[in-house]
Amino acid sequence: MGIRAGRIGLAAIAVILAGFSAGAARAANGAYAVDAADISETGSCKVESWMQAATNTDFSMVANPSCVVDPFKLKPVELSMLSNEARSGGDWSTTFAPKAKMNLEPTGVGKLGFSISGGGQFDALTGQNQTVFATIPATFRLTEVTRINLNGGWLWDRTVDRHYFTYGIGFDWKFTDTLQWTIEAYGQAGQSDIPSVVRPRFQTGVRYRPNEIFSVDLIYGHNITGENANWITLGTTIRWPAPEGRPARERTGHL
Repeated sequence: MGIRAGRIGLAAIAVILAGFSAGAARAANGAYAVDAADISETGSCKVESWMQAATNTDFSMVANPSCVVDPFKLKPVELSMLSNEARSGGDWSTTFAPKAKMNLEPTGVGKLGFSISGGGQFDALTGQNQTVFATIPATFRLTEVTRINLNGGWLWDRTVDRHYFTYGIGFDWKFTDTLQWTIEAYGQAGQSDIPSVVRPRFQTGVRYRPNEIFSVDLIYGHNITGENANWITLGTTIRWPAPEGRPARERTGHL
């Protein structure tokens, strides 16, 4: 019990510290934007990080540490703090985005599972609240190695005081024991003075996961932040399983 509390405490400190280095609002699932309904086992933690470069010279470096906790023994909650150091149009910014996610209906083959998540994005220098968002991620598993992820939600862009409907659809296929292919489309619908902000966004990539602890992603995307450019993303995830917990593949049998 003491070891578990210590690990969760250290990870929580890491989350808080990372939050003051940078951030941009995004879904979970690493550098992919469309979130799955699942969350990890209570007591587990992970750090997702990625670098992105665009054809218009935009650039970002992201870190997203998270842990799953159940302090009231009711429902596990995944807490994360995404931080982003970004260059857009020649200007640099540092933001952070805290988020909480709770699974309400577990996923399974031939079964629709769903969660609810919400959070906001803040400017790390001024403390200004830039956005508030809420999302319902849903996952339908076609087989033990394929799944469809659906996202629907709401985004309030407080910098221009406009509200958007957010959406996303993604497909994951674990085609070998260590390789997974993902393709996704997502975006936000509403009014904007910049047409590309409300145009659909696209990403596809391959994840190499040789074990339960580490994975690496290579992703190609277009218009992924609403700037109408092409992007290349290189990301990694490092996981710390729950003490005495079983690996995810042994617990669920799914990707």
